[in-house]
Amino acid sequence: MLHARHAPWPLPPALLAELQVAYATPPRPYHSLDHIQEVLGWFDQVADAGLWRDGLTVHAAILFHDAIYVAGRSDNESLSAQLAMRSLPLHGWPGSTEQLQRVAELIELTARHGKVTLAELGDGERSHDAVLFLDCDTAILAASPTSFEAYDAGIAAEYQHIPTLAFCMGRGQFLRSMLTQPRIFLSDFFHLRFDAAARRNLAAALQRYPTDQ
Repeated sequence: MLHARHAPWPLPPALLAELQVAYATPPRPYHSLDHIQEVLGWFDQVADAGLWRDGLTVHAAILFHDAIYVAGRSDNESLSAQLAMRSLPLHGWPGSTEQLQRVAELIELTARHGKVTLAELGDGERSHDAVLFLDCDTAILAASPTSFEAYDAGIAAEYQHIPTLAFCMGRGQFLRSMLTQPRIFLSDFFHLRFDAAARRNLAAALQRYPTDQ
């Protein structure tokens, strides 16, 4: 579990155990360790293309980005970032203090999927890895129709404590916001390969949710 061919450091057993507990609390149909493993698979594909500039930092952000997750809360990302900053140094993570802060910044960016723009991020090494990291996290949008439907059902299950109409309205707004972006994926690596598939999935999913207009 949590294997990456290009993992930049060996994960200590104690860290793996901590992550296993975190991602099982509360139980999540989608935002689980299976999701983290899938994102690590995309991490490897980006690494195969030689595109990461600071793979150590991105790898750590992937591991912790959904460690704290309660569906509907607005502070999941900030709490996950705080956990990463506390936990990584205790487990011998070899990054610098600056890199540790960058891990937290990347995790907190995931709170704004569909709202982050290339213009906002600007140019440079930090933004280069940030867009690839965000795209790894949302690559599920371009999955096969069957896998996308399983993902969508998993999200619905995580929000089962929310009134159905409220969930459908919010889910529809999120999917629509992604679909109306000029680029669903911010990086060229993902945009050129997967934009069309993601748009097909999003358009099909929107038929299951009411509009907010």
